[in-house]
Amino acid sequence: GGVGYGPQLEGLRKGAHLVIGTPGRILDHLLRRNLRLDDLQVLVFDEADRMLSMGFYPDMRELQRYLPARNLNAYMFSATYPHSVLRLAHEFLDEPAFLNLSRDQVHVSEAEHVFYMTPVMKRDRSLIRLIEVENPDSAFIFCNTKNTVHYVTVVLQRFGYDADELSSDLNQKDRERVLERVRKGELRFLVATDVAARGIDIPELSHVFQYEPPEDPESYIHRAGRTARAGATGMAISLAENISERLQLERIAKRYSFELEERTLPSEEDVASVVAERVTTLLEAKLRDRDNLKTERIRRFMPHVAELVESEEGQTLLAMLVDDFYQQSLHAPLLPPESINQPKRGERTGGDKRRGRSGSRSSGRSGSRRRRGGRNR
Repeated sequence: GGVGYGPQLEGLRKGAHLVIGTPGRILDHLLRRNLRLDDLQVLVFDEADRMLSMGFYPDMRELQRYLPARNLNAYMFSATYPHSVLRLAHEFLDEPAFLNLSRDQVHVSEAEHVFYMTPVMKRDRSLIRLIEVENPDSAFIFCNTKNTVHYVTVVLQRFGYDADELSSDLNQKDRERVLERVRKGELRFLVATDVAARGIDIPELSHVFQYEPPEDPESYIHRAGRTARAGATGMAISLAENISERLQLERIAKRYSFELEERTLPSEEDVASVVAERVTTLLEAKLRDRDNLKTERIRRFMPHVAELVESEEGQTLLAMLVDDFYQQSLHAPLLPPESINQPKRGERTGGDKRRGRSGSRSSGRSGSRRRRGGRNR
C-alpha cells in the first residue's frame, strides 16, 4: 500500500504464482478484480501481531470472503502470541496447534522482559514513543508515587490517549468509576501505584509498562504478572534512568531467573515512520468504504490539495487533518473478534474458517529468536 498500482498490475496481468502484499493492498486488487483467489492453494499471514498493531484486522476479515470455499493450507507466523493473535488463529484456522521450532521448550504464557535507558527528564516522551510503536490494545502503567501517577495520566490524556488513574487520592466514587471502565474493557491505559492496583485485572492485557523500576523485587513480579496469562504472551517494559536502576532490574532478573533484554529507544523518525504506515492503512480502508458519489465528492478537493502541498502553511493544515483522524482512531472501540459477526459461509467466494496451520516466531527475552508453529490435526 501507499505506492502506485502500475508495476503491481503489470505483474498480476503476466500471471503470478506467488503474491505478497499487505492485507489492504491485496483487498484493493480483489475489489478491482485485478486478482482472483479461485485457485489459491496456500495462505500465509506473516507477522500477524504486527498486522493487528498496524490496524489491518478489518481487512484480514474482509479477505475471508474472497477465499475459495474448499479447504486450503493456511499458516500464521507471529513474533508474539498476545490474546488478539490467538483469537485470530482460531478465526482463520480450524483446530490450530502450535509447533515449537526452537531447541528449548518455552511456555507461550511467559512474558518478555525488556528495559530502556532514558534520562529522567525525557521519561514521559520515551513512554509515549514506546506506546506509539507497540500500539497495545490495553496496558497497565505502574508508577511509584501518586504524584507521578497523576502526572503520567495527564500527559497521556493530553497526547490523546484514553487513560485514567488509580491512586490513594481518589475518592470511592471516582475509584468505582475507573474500576467499572476496567471491568467493561472500556479503558485502554490504567496508570496506578502498586497498592492502588492490588486485586485489579485488565482482561487480556498484553503490556505492562513500568514508568519507574519498583522499590522491591516482589513488586516487579506482581507488576509483570499482570500480563502473559491464559496461554498468551505479554511484554513487561521498564524505563531506567541510571546505572543504579539498571543494576536493580538486572538483580531482579537474576533472582527470579528470567532473561532481561536492553533495547534502544525508537527515534522520532522511527515513530513517525510507524505512525505514517498505520495512518495510510486506516485511510486506505476508509476510502474503500466510500461509494461512487462520495468518491466524486472527494475529487472536488483534489485541486485544492495540490495547492496546499505547495506551501509550508498548507502542508501544516493537511498534517493537522491527518493528526485529527489519527487521534480519532486511537479512541475507536477495540472489539474482540468474537464480538463481531462472522462472514457468512459462501458469501462471494468463501468466508468460512480455513483448515490450516498456525505458527509463531517468538522473540526470546534476550534477543534470541524462538520459533513456534502449529500444524492442523
